[in-house]
Amino acid sequence: MEITEILGYTGALIIGVVLGLIGGGGSILTVPVFVYLMYLNPVTATAYSLFVVGVSALVGAINNLTKGLVSIRTAIVFALPAFIAVYTTRKYIVPAIPDQLFFISEFMVTKNIGIMIFFAVIMLLASVSMIKSKKNTTVAEEPVKYNYPLILAEGFVVGVLTGLVGAGGGFLIIPALVLLAKLPMKKAVATSLLIIAIKSLIGFIGDVENLEIEWNFLLLFTTISVAGIFIGMYMSNFIDGKKLEKGFGWFVLAMGIYILFKELT
Repeated sequence: MEITEILGYTGALIIGVVLGLIGGGGSILTVPVFVYLMYLNPVTATAYSLFVVGVSALVGAINNLTKGLVSIRTAIVFALPAFIAVYTTRKYIVPAIPDQLFFISEFMVTKNIGIMIFFAVIMLLASVSMIKSKKNTTVAEEPVKYNYPLILAEGFVVGVLTGLVGAGGGFLIIPALVLLAKLPMKKAVATSLLIIAIKSLIGFIGDVENLEIEWNFLLLFTTISVAGIFIGMYMSNFIDGKKLEKGFGWFVLAMGIYILFKELT
């Protein structure tokens, strides 16, 4: 086993630990680990990431369901346009993207480079969401209200983004649930995991029909990541994960800048 492969599986464990500790965000590292440590092409990496993200989110969602924190109706309303969009993106849009996109001076931007650049931009946006201090205000419980047109539009946009870059998009989903469905923050975070699990796994189905999946490798990587989640959950009894979120946000910011630099030079 090569050193990069060992680092890749270590990365799988770290992804899970971060998810267990701070409740999200860690999965955004999955694509860089697959591309730069496991040497997968970006299309395959984003497909595998959907599976890892989906299974990891499902573990968290089941845990939240047992605690009664998930709004099932809200998850269905939001997930319906999201999973249609992510499946369509993975099944039809990603395969249709041409291998050569455009030139910048004499530099050819290929499909793989374009996907990684777009992924880096999503990482930068996610890092800002994690770095910004969230005021821990307690909002009074109010009846859940649905702004259906905006929820459907937001779900569709998040589904397309998930399909393109293989990330969960929790930093987009949680504010939408708070603002558009009037969910309390705790329920929004818990419900977002179920939405991420549904749309990621359905998006992956679109890839199963297009790609040859190395199931032994993917299941091993996912198992290590899920084990990391339980380690992270255990560590959260002794460490306040929210205090680590800002530091992790800076790390994601640095990774996003690194990917942009690497792909454009």
